[in-house]
Amino acid sequence: MSHIIGIDLGTTNSLCGVFLGDKPRLIPNALGKMLTPSVVAVLEDGQILVGEAARELRVTQPDRCASTFKRLMGSDARVEMAGRAFTAPELSSMVLKSLKADAEKFLAEEVTDAVITVPAYFNDNQRKATKVAGELAGLKVRRIINEPTAAALTYGFHDRNAEKKLIVVDLGGGTFDVTLMEVFEGTLEIVSTSGESFLGGEDFTNRLVSVILKQLGMQLELAELQEPLRVARLRQQCEDAKRRLSEQTDVEVKVPEKDGTLPEKARTVKINRETFAAAVKPLLDRIAGPIGKALRDGRSEAQEVDDVILVGGATRMLPLVDFVRDYFGREPEATFNPDEVVCLGAAVQAALIADNRAVDDMVMTDVCPFTLGVNTAKEMGGQVKTGYFVPIIHRNTTIPVSKEHVFSTMVPNQQEVLVDVYQGENRKVENNLKIGELRVTGVPPGPAGQEIYIRFTYDLNGILEVEAYVAKSEKKFRAVLTQHAADLTDAELEAAVANLQTLKYYPREDQANQKLLRFAERMVGEVSPYQREQFEDAIDMFEQAMGTGDRETVENARSTLEQILAMLGIDPDQASGGASFE
Repeated sequence: MSHIIGIDLGTTNSLCGVFLGDKPRLIPNALGKMLTPSVVAVLEDGQILVGEAARELRVTQPDRCASTFKRLMGSDARVEMAGRAFTAPELSSMVLKSLKADAEKFLAEEVTDAVITVPAYFNDNQRKATKVAGELAGLKVRRIINEPTAAALTYGFHDRNAEKKLIVVDLGGGTFDVTLMEVFEGTLEIVSTSGESFLGGEDFTNRLVSVILKQLGMQLELAELQEPLRVARLRQQCEDAKRRLSEQTDVEVKVPEKDGTLPEKARTVKINRETFAAAVKPLLDRIAGPIGKALRDGRSEAQEVDDVILVGGATRMLPLVDFVRDYFGREPEATFNPDEVVCLGAAVQAALIADNRAVDDMVMTDVCPFTLGVNTAKEMGGQVKTGYFVPIIHRNTTIPVSKEHVFSTMVPNQQEVLVDVYQGENRKVENNLKIGELRVTGVPPGPAGQEIYIRFTYDLNGILEVEAYVAKSEKKFRAVLTQHAADLTDAELEAAVANLQTLKYYPREDQANQKLLRFAERMVGEVSPYQREQFEDAIDMFEQAMGTGDRETVENARSTLEQILAMLGIDPDQASGGASFE
């Protein structure tokens, strides 16, 4: 069996690795380097260049080059390059092909399978686009894994006996993620995640470019249109200056001519750390938002975090390090190279998939980064208004998971219901992402309010099973949304769906639950009027809990109802006969 490689497909740089022997290893490219720039170029003869050669050409012929296209994944946008238009998956596939070729040379075997990392906050369209890129490159994508999760796998692999709460701050070239997790007894449990898909090191470089252009009386957006060669060369100079500011207190940046050349006596602009920090402060303010959100979702405070781990080359910037230190009140750590740690984790994930004995004592849980729910209608002021989003699986719920919600028909004799499935956080579905639908037919005629139970079951492969149960007819309807799990074979998909069934819990079909509910309802008229309100509240809570389909919620509500019955001197074991008052 050939090796499964792990790939960190980055905005600025990409790299691949493999698990060999008893540890993950990086794979060098044709130039002997680990990082391959995520840049693609088209020469005049139609030849495609990828990597460092393309990055060099970007400075002198930017119209023939494409970069930062990872930010366009999942959209309909096309990149114009040398008179041709390319989609983001097409451009990404060229980078993946290059990495695949490097891996085949290194391993001396054909490579067909890969694990590819993505920002934790990538939505389903972006993840699906990443899988498409893999397919175009001739790879079967065995798993899409979140970048912070991959980084945590690297740390967890090398420190399996740790028991701590840690947070991964991942600032790459074009995206930002933050993930809160707990490590204990070889288990990595993702607690919560958040981030931004349009915030990264490239934005910090652009801030520096803007500062210098402003001194020339120019704005970045206008300059890119009017003097693209100057801006391309200046961006290269600012990228270098940004890196040097991590070692030096001030640097000089040479200002290119309009044609992009750098004469010997080119004008220079001095930039110090304070100027850079002031320029990027708005970006740092944006970083604070997702960090706070991840902590709130994980019900944690900054001071409760044991370790703060920096991931991504952009986390070397001193303003970012200072910001993180101030936010958490402790020194962040980067035990592993921030550029490489995600790729190493992808290789560990590949070993987990391959059932490598070197990782058989490791367990990893992940979370659903976005809320999953359905489109519903609400009655307001006598009018029925549609387009409201009702969550079924909330963001940062540990997966695999199965959750249920009860809905009702809106009008008399409604015989059909269309369940539109969405992903997102907005109150209105129009601002969320539709990922599928399920049509429910044959609802028995009757008044409005016929109950329909909608259950979502979601797993690590990205498979979402949507199930609808019509209470009155006892009919079930089901749709399996594979989204970014399209590479699974029929047999693999069948096995994955079978595994989903083990997650399901149907409390409303449990005879013991129904017996307790009916018995309690019958006892309402037997208790003192002064006790009735508390008793009915417990019954309502139990009935609502059964509608959630959550085992823990149901058991807690059942326990509460049984305690109330015991307090009232009622023995629920007598449900089949008359009531017994002790």
